[in-house]
Amino acid sequence: MNTPATSRRRLLQLGAAGLPLAALASALPAVARAATAPSGSDTLRMPAEEGRHVRTFMAWPALSSVWRRNLGGVRRDIAKVAYAISRYEPVVLLARPEQAADARYLCGSGAYYGIDVIEIANDDLWIRDFGPTFVVAPGAIAGVDTNFNGWGKTTAPYAQPFANDAVAAETLLGQYGVQRIQAQFVGEGGSLETDGEGTLLATVSSLVNDNRNPGKSQDQVEQAMKAALGIDKVIWVPGLAGQDITDCHIDCLARFTAPGKVILDKPGAGADAKWIAVYEETARILRGATDARGRALTVTELPGPDRAAIRGRGDEFLSSYTNYYTANGAVIAPQFGDSYADGLAYTILQAAYPGRTVVQLDIDNIASGGGGIHCATQSQPVVPPLV
Repeated sequence: MNTPATSRRRLLQLGAAGLPLAALASALPAVARAATAPSGSDTLRMPAEEGRHVRTFMAWPALSSVWRRNLGGVRRDIAKVAYAISRYEPVVLLARPEQAADARYLCGSGAYYGIDVIEIANDDLWIRDFGPTFVVAPGAIAGVDTNFNGWGKTTAPYAQPFANDAVAAETLLGQYGVQRIQAQFVGEGGSLETDGEGTLLATVSSLVNDNRNPGKSQDQVEQAMKAALGIDKVIWVPGLAGQDITDCHIDCLARFTAPGKVILDKPGAGADAKWIAVYEETARILRGATDARGRALTVTELPGPDRAAIRGRGDEFLSSYTNYYTANGAVIAPQFGDSYADGLAYTILQAAYPGRTVVQLDIDNIASGGGGIHCATQSQPVVPPLV
């Protein structure tokens, strides 16, 4: 998410990697426990987003001080995204108690699986970053709280309030009876991309950064992520610090579509040279990388639109098709008004996800804040069955 003017953490102190579920089971609430003790060799692992979901979590943008005159448009975009996802799976929308009625009204009726507005105080819409990151294993689920600190921008001139967002993950997990794991690193969900088989993609710039993890080396951050998320291998790309509020999250740059397969965002015409350099270095690393199971990665480029042909304007407008969301049976993706690039993105995403319907939405108001559909959503995965 790019934005200077508008945007975008008791029970367990243990990470999930190497933690037998038999040891975790006594701490898990009944809703998350297996009926019989799982095998001691099973560990909790962050699943791939394209797996089945119980629901999607979203959040209602709360502050006019952040979005100013664009707040109404941003709320309409969030309602539009929630409605589109609700055709495929249930949606739960966090909102401040005093704003919940308005959120229910704007989300409307007719959602096939329903949109449930729950009253949990928040500050902004970027639930991918401040919400819990779920980990699962046969018969069990937990939520990792990655200690959201406002992207480490508390002293920046464009810093925004995040006190409510910082505790929303713990509140949400408590409300749904899901065990909380407090990560031993600071980060955001948008900085974590996995194939569900033990491989994680991440940018150095957004995690090995003194504004999140001061004094920690790249190896120390990597070990903490492996422990919390059940990861076997991290593929690092440099990213770019200090040029957007997230310090270049991976979810606007590269995404797994399946194990061994990655979609890579390629800046379109008119893109700044610094983002072209990020793309080129990321492409070089990914094409030479292997995943946790030793597979070479197949990289498919997803070209961005021509900046001169899109509806949105400004340096902070996020024109990345890669910031899409995979719901049950669908890919919810942006469109920007460049008809050729919008159509090409549709074709590439449909080929990457042949069993899903690609739904493209105009989310220019959200994009004006430097974020996208993926930034505004977080999935709760289905708990794998005991085997």
